[in-house]
Amino acid sequence: MNSTPTTATMTFQVEGMHCGSCGLLIDDTLEDLPGVSASTTSVRTGRTTITLDPARVTPEQVITAIGELGDYAARREQP
Repeated sequence: MNSTPTTATMTFQVEGMHCGSCGLLIDDTLEDLPGVSASTTSVRTGRTTITLDPARVTPEQVITAIGELGDYAARREQP
């Protein structure tokens, strides 16, 4: 039995960011979610790319976590 976690990379469009601190807040919040191992946000492109274990966290949970931060709205980019 393979107990190695599976990882996936997903990208989300994020609206409402206006400075580097917005990106850092999003990254810190997402990296605190169980199952997210890395988050990289670019305010310039309006995108967040995360590495996650899809068995532990869903895209909907990521979108909700971003939305709960305030004036941000996120949607998943289709691969």
